[in-house]
Amino acid sequence: MSVQYFTYKGVNFSPGSYSHESLNFAENEFQVQDDDVYIVTYPKSGTNWMIEILSLLRTNGDPTWCNSVPIWRRSPWFETLKGQSQIIDVTPPRVLSSHLPFHIFAKSFFTSKAKIIYVLRNPKDILVSLFYFCKMIRIFKDPESFEEFFEDFLQGNVLYSSWFDHVKGWMQMKTNKNFFYITYEELHQDLRGSVVKICEFLGKELHEAQTDLVVNNSSFKAMKENKMSNYTLLSQKYLDQTKGSFMRKDQSFSIAQWDLNPWVLQSRVFQGITGDWKNHFTVAQNEYFDKVYQEKMKDLNMKFFWEDI
Repeated sequence: MSVQYFTYKGVNFSPGSYSHESLNFAENEFQVQDDDVYIVTYPKSGTNWMIEILSLLRTNGDPTWCNSVPIWRRSPWFETLKGQSQIIDVTPPRVLSSHLPFHIFAKSFFTSKAKIIYVLRNPKDILVSLFYFCKMIRIFKDPESFEEFFEDFLQGNVLYSSWFDHVKGWMQMKTNKNFFYITYEELHQDLRGSVVKICEFLGKELHEAQTDLVVNNSSFKAMKENKMSNYTLLSQKYLDQTKGSFMRKDQSFSIAQWDLNPWVLQSRVFQGITGDWKNHFTVAQNEYFDKVYQEKMKDLNMKFFWEDI
Protein backbone atom coordinates (compact mmCIF):
# COMPACT_ATOMS: atom_id res chain seq x y z
CA MET A 1 0.00 0.00 0.00
CA SER A 2 1.43 3.34 -1.05
CA VAL A 3 0.96 6.06 1.56
CA GLN A 4 1.75 9.70 0.97
CA TYR A 5 2.14 11.77 4.12
CA PHE A 6 0.89 15.34 4.38
CA THR A 7 2.36 18.10 6.52
CA TYR A 8 0.73 20.22 9.19
CA LYS A 9 2.88 23.08 10.43
CA GLY A 10 6.04 21.31 9.30
CA VAL A 11 5.23 17.86 10.71
CA ASN A 12 4.46 14.70 8.70
CA PHE A 13 1.14 12.93 9.29
CA SER A 14 -0.69 10.00 7.71
CA PRO A 15 -4.03 10.67 5.98
CA GLY A 16 -5.25 7.34 7.35
CA SER A 17 -5.23 8.65 10.92
CA TYR A 18 -5.27 12.43 10.66
CA SER A 19 -6.61 15.33 8.64
CA HIS A 20 -5.84 19.03 8.63
CA GLU A 21 -9.19 19.50 10.34
CA SER A 22 -8.51 16.98 13.13
CA LEU A 23 -5.11 18.53 13.82
CA ASN A 24 -6.46 22.08 13.80
CA PHE A 25 -9.20 20.98 16.19
CA ALA A 26 -6.64 19.33 18.49
CA GLU A 27 -4.43 22.40 18.51
CA ASN A 28 -6.94 25.22 18.63
CA GLU A 29 -10.37 23.97 19.68
CA PHE A 30 -9.92 20.94 21.90
CA GLN A 31 -10.81 21.72 25.51
CA VAL A 32 -8.36 20.35 28.05
CA GLN A 33 -9.89 19.65 31.46
CA ASP A 34 -8.03 20.49 34.66
CA ASP A 35 -8.00 16.87 35.86
CA ASP A 36 -6.73 15.47 32.54
CA VAL A 37 -3.46 13.59 32.30
CA TYR A 38 -1.74 13.42 28.89
CA ILE A 39 0.75 10.76 27.86
CA VAL A 40 2.93 12.44 25.26
CA THR A 41 5.56 10.58 23.24
CA TYR A 42 7.34 10.33 19.97
CA PRO A 43 6.06 7.06 18.43
CA LYS A 44 7.50 3.77 19.74
CA SER A 45 8.71 5.35 22.96
CA GLY A 46 6.48 3.45 25.38
CA THR A 47 3.05 5.04 24.96
CA ASN A 48 1.08 1.82 25.42
CA TRP A 49 3.16 0.77 28.39
CA MET A 50 2.38 4.07 30.10
CA ILE A 51 -1.31 3.74 29.22
CA GLU A 52 -1.31 0.34 30.94
CA ILE A 53 0.44 1.73 34.01
CA LEU A 54 -1.96 4.67 34.35
CA SER A 55 -4.97 2.44 33.71
CA LEU A 56 -3.85 0.25 36.60
CA LEU A 57 -3.20 3.25 38.83
CA ARG A 58 -6.78 4.31 38.23
CA THR A 59 -8.02 0.97 39.57
CA ASN A 60 -5.40 0.59 42.33
CA GLY A 61 -3.84 -2.31 40.47
CA ASP A 62 -7.03 -4.24 39.71
CA PRO A 63 -6.57 -5.53 36.11
CA THR A 64 -10.29 -5.98 35.37
CA TRP A 65 -10.62 -2.76 33.37
CA CYS A 66 -7.39 -3.44 31.46
CA ASN A 67 -8.62 -6.94 30.67
CA SER A 68 -12.00 -5.82 29.38
CA VAL A 69 -11.50 -2.53 27.48
CA PRO A 70 -9.12 -2.11 24.51
CA ILE A 71 -6.10 0.03 25.32
CA TRP A 72 -6.88 2.56 22.60
CA ARG A 73 -10.30 3.20 24.14
CA ARG A 74 -8.93 3.63 27.65
CA SER A 75 -6.65 6.42 26.43
CA PRO A 76 -7.50 7.68 22.93
CA TRP A 77 -5.12 9.83 20.90
CA PHE A 78 -6.89 13.17 21.02
CA GLU A 79 -5.48 14.43 17.70
CA THR A 80 -6.52 11.44 15.57
CA LEU A 81 -9.74 11.09 13.62
CA LYS A 82 -10.67 7.90 15.47
CA GLY A 83 -9.54 9.18 18.86
CA GLN A 84 -11.66 12.30 18.63
CA SER A 85 -14.74 10.14 18.15
CA GLN A 86 -13.80 7.93 21.13
CA ILE A 87 -13.07 10.63 23.72
CA ILE A 88 -16.76 11.17 24.39
CA ASP A 89 -16.81 7.72 26.03
CA VAL A 90 -13.88 8.42 28.36
CA THR A 91 -14.96 8.99 31.95
CA PRO A 92 -13.11 11.78 33.81
CA PRO A 93 -10.50 12.06 35.07
CA ARG A 94 -9.32 11.39 31.54
CA VAL A 95 -6.00 9.89 30.53
CA LEU A 96 -5.41 10.83 26.89
CA SER A 97 -2.49 10.12 24.59
CA SER A 98 -0.68 12.19 21.98
CA HIS A 99 2.28 12.14 19.62
CA LEU A 100 2.00 15.87 18.91
CA PRO A 101 5.11 18.04 19.04
CA PHE A 102 5.17 20.89 21.53
CA HIS A 103 4.43 23.64 19.01
CA ILE A 104 1.10 22.17 17.90
CA PHE A 105 -0.14 20.70 21.19
CA ALA A 106 -3.56 21.77 22.50
CA LYS A 107 -3.37 25.48 23.32
CA SER A 108 -5.91 25.05 26.11
CA PHE A 109 -3.44 22.87 28.02
CA PHE A 110 -1.19 25.83 28.77
CA THR A 111 -3.90 27.66 30.71
CA SER A 112 -5.09 24.55 32.56
CA LYS A 113 -4.04 22.53 35.60
CA ALA A 114 -3.78 19.34 33.53
CA LYS A 115 -0.61 17.23 33.65
CA ILE A 116 1.68 15.69 31.07
CA ILE A 117 3.80 12.56 31.38
CA TYR A 118 6.39 12.61 28.62
CA VAL A 119 8.12 9.30 27.85
CA LEU A 120 11.47 9.33 26.04
CA ARG A 121 13.43 6.44 24.61
CA ASN A 122 16.84 5.85 23.06
CA PRO A 123 16.29 7.05 19.48
CA LYS A 124 18.38 4.18 18.13
CA ASP A 125 15.86 1.71 19.52
CA ILE A 126 12.98 3.89 18.30
CA LEU A 127 14.42 3.77 14.79
CA VAL A 128 14.50 -0.04 14.80
CA SER A 129 11.08 -0.43 16.38
CA LEU A 130 9.50 2.12 14.06
CA PHE A 131 11.04 0.41 11.03
CA TYR A 132 9.30 -2.86 11.88
CA PHE A 133 6.08 -1.11 12.88
CA CYS A 134 5.90 0.70 9.55
CA LYS A 135 6.14 -2.69 7.86
CA MET A 136 3.04 -3.87 9.75
CA ILE A 137 0.71 -0.90 9.92
CA ARG A 138 -1.10 -0.23 6.66
CA ILE A 139 -1.64 3.49 7.16
CA PHE A 140 2.11 4.19 7.39
CA LYS A 141 4.59 4.30 4.53
CA ASP A 142 6.34 0.93 4.14
CA PRO A 143 10.14 1.50 4.21
CA GLU A 144 12.05 0.29 1.15
CA SER A 145 15.03 -0.81 3.23
CA PHE A 146 16.54 -0.40 6.67
CA GLU A 147 19.38 1.68 5.20
CA GLU A 148 16.95 4.10 3.59
CA PHE A 149 14.80 4.32 6.71
CA PHE A 150 17.91 4.93 8.82
CA GLU A 151 18.72 8.05 6.80
CA ASP A 152 15.10 9.21 6.66
CA PHE A 153 14.84 8.97 10.45
CA LEU A 154 17.94 11.08 11.01
CA GLN A 155 16.68 13.70 8.56
CA GLY A 156 13.15 13.75 9.99
CA ASN A 157 11.63 12.40 6.77
CA VAL A 158 9.37 9.98 8.64
CA LEU A 159 5.95 10.09 10.25
CA TYR A 160 5.86 12.79 12.95
CA SER A 161 9.12 14.14 11.51
CA SER A 162 12.20 14.73 13.67
CA TRP A 163 12.70 12.89 16.97
CA PHE A 164 15.30 15.51 17.85
CA ASP A 165 12.84 18.39 17.36
CA HIS A 166 10.13 16.54 19.29
CA VAL A 167 12.34 16.02 22.32
CA LYS A 168 13.89 19.49 22.26
CA GLY A 169 10.45 21.06 21.94
CA TRP A 170 8.97 19.25 24.92
CA MET A 171 12.04 19.64 27.11
CA GLN A 172 11.18 23.34 27.24
CA MET A 173 8.60 22.19 29.81
CA LYS A 174 11.02 20.28 32.03
CA THR A 175 10.80 22.73 34.95
CA ASN A 176 7.02 23.06 34.80
CA LYS A 177 5.34 21.52 37.85
CA ASN A 178 2.67 19.92 35.65
CA PHE A 179 5.23 18.18 33.44
CA PHE A 180 7.00 14.92 34.27
CA TYR A 181 9.40 13.06 32.03
CA ILE A 182 10.73 9.55 32.30
CA THR A 183 12.63 7.26 29.95
CA TYR A 184 11.62 3.88 28.60
CA GLU A 185 14.94 2.59 29.86
CA GLU A 186 14.16 3.70 33.43
CA LEU A 187 10.85 1.84 33.24
CA HIS A 188 12.74 -1.31 32.23
CA GLN A 189 15.46 -0.94 34.82
CA ASP A 190 13.19 -0.19 37.76
CA LEU A 191 9.48 -0.45 37.01
CA ARG A 192 8.45 -0.34 40.65
CA GLY A 193 10.54 2.72 41.38
CA SER A 194 9.16 4.37 38.26
CA VAL A 195 5.58 3.65 39.33
CA VAL A 196 6.30 5.25 42.71
CA LYS A 197 7.65 8.38 40.99
CA ILE A 198 4.61 8.56 38.71
CA CYS A 199 2.33 8.27 41.73
CA GLU A 200 4.18 11.13 43.44
CA PHE A 201 3.73 13.32 40.36
CA LEU A 202 0.02 12.52 40.10
CA GLY A 203 -0.63 12.79 43.84
CA LYS A 204 -1.79 9.17 43.87
CA GLU A 205 -1.41 7.13 47.04
CA LEU A 206 -1.11 3.35 46.87
CA HIS A 207 -0.51 0.70 49.48
CA GLU A 208 2.48 -1.61 48.98
CA ALA A 209 0.25 -4.45 47.79
CA GLN A 210 -1.50 -2.16 45.31
CA THR A 211 1.83 -0.98 43.94
CA ASP A 212 2.84 -4.62 43.50
CA LEU A 213 -0.37 -5.24 41.52
CA VAL A 214 0.34 -2.28 39.21
CA VAL A 215 3.88 -3.51 38.58
CA ASN A 216 2.91 -7.14 38.00
CA ASN A 217 -0.03 -6.35 35.74
CA SER A 218 1.93 -3.85 33.62
CA SER A 219 4.81 -6.22 32.93
CA PHE A 220 5.68 -7.07 29.33
CA LYS A 221 4.46 -10.63 29.88
CA ALA A 222 1.10 -9.52 31.28
CA MET A 223 0.53 -7.04 28.44
CA LYS A 224 1.58 -9.49 25.74
CA GLU A 225 -0.92 -12.04 27.05
CA ASN A 226 -3.74 -9.50 27.36
CA LYS A 227 -5.71 -9.26 24.10
CA MET A 228 -6.99 -5.84 25.20
CA SER A 229 -3.42 -4.53 25.29
CA ASN A 230 -1.46 -6.50 22.66
CA TYR A 231 -3.34 -5.13 19.62
CA THR A 232 -4.39 -8.54 18.34
CA LEU A 233 -7.96 -7.19 18.30
CA LEU A 234 -7.05 -4.44 15.85
CA SER A 235 -8.53 -5.01 12.41
CA GLN A 236 -6.33 -6.37 9.62
CA LYS A 237 -7.50 -3.29 7.76
CA TYR A 238 -5.06 -1.30 9.89
CA LEU A 239 -2.44 -3.80 11.11
CA ASP A 240 -1.01 -6.65 9.05
CA GLN A 241 -0.16 -9.06 11.85
CA THR A 242 1.14 -11.66 9.40
CA LYS A 243 4.28 -9.49 9.23
CA GLY A 244 5.02 -9.64 12.93
CA SER A 245 3.80 -9.00 16.45
CA PHE A 246 2.94 -5.56 17.82
CA MET A 247 4.94 -6.53 20.93
CA ARG A 248 8.06 -7.84 19.22
CA LYS A 249 10.38 -8.90 22.03
CA ASP A 250 9.96 -10.63 25.34
CA GLN A 251 11.99 -10.22 28.51
CA SER A 252 14.90 -12.35 27.35
CA PHE A 253 16.87 -12.76 24.17
CA SER A 254 18.37 -15.84 22.60
CA ILE A 255 22.08 -16.01 23.36
CA ALA A 256 22.76 -17.38 19.87
CA GLN A 257 21.50 -14.12 18.38
CA TRP A 258 24.17 -12.13 20.18
CA ASP A 259 26.73 -13.43 17.72
CA LEU A 260 25.15 -11.64 14.78
CA ASN A 261 26.77 -8.29 15.45
CA PRO A 262 29.91 -7.19 17.35
CA TRP A 263 27.91 -4.58 19.26
CA VAL A 264 25.99 -7.25 21.15
CA LEU A 265 28.91 -9.20 22.60
CA GLN A 266 29.12 -7.04 25.73
CA SER A 267 25.99 -8.46 27.37
CA ARG A 268 23.91 -11.62 27.62
CA VAL A 269 20.45 -10.36 28.47
CA PHE A 270 18.00 -7.86 26.95
CA GLN A 271 15.47 -6.25 29.22
CA GLY A 272 12.50 -6.09 26.86
CA ILE A 273 13.68 -4.47 23.66
CA THR A 274 16.14 -1.95 25.02
CA GLY A 275 19.38 -2.19 23.07
CA ASP A 276 17.88 -3.94 20.06
CA TRP A 277 19.59 -1.38 17.81
CA LYS A 278 22.83 -3.31 18.41
CA ASN A 279 21.44 -6.13 16.29
CA HIS A 280 20.72 -3.81 13.38
CA PHE A 281 23.26 -0.97 13.21
CA THR A 282 26.64 -1.48 11.60
CA VAL A 283 29.62 0.11 13.33
CA ALA A 284 29.63 2.83 10.65
CA GLN A 285 25.92 3.52 11.11
CA ASN A 286 26.36 3.79 14.86
CA GLU A 287 29.22 6.26 14.49
CA TYR A 288 27.24 8.30 11.98
CA PHE A 289 24.16 8.30 14.24
CA ASP A 290 26.25 9.48 17.21
CA LYS A 291 27.68 12.31 15.14
CA VAL A 292 24.24 13.52 14.06
CA TYR A 293 22.89 13.10 17.60
CA GLN A 294 25.66 15.18 19.13
CA GLU A 295 25.20 17.94 16.58
CA LYS A 296 21.42 18.14 16.89
CA MET A 297 21.29 17.84 20.70
CA LYS A 298 24.32 19.96 21.63
CA ASP A 299 22.26 22.98 22.71
CA LEU A 300 19.82 21.06 24.92
CA ASN A 301 22.22 20.85 27.86
CA MET A 302 20.68 17.64 29.16
CA LYS A 303 22.02 14.13 29.48
CA PHE A 304 19.75 11.13 29.05
CA PHE A 305 19.86 7.61 30.46
CA TRP A 306 21.04 5.93 27.25
CA GLU A 307 23.99 8.27 26.66
CA ASP A 308 26.13 6.27 29.07
CA ILE A 309 25.32 2.95 27.41
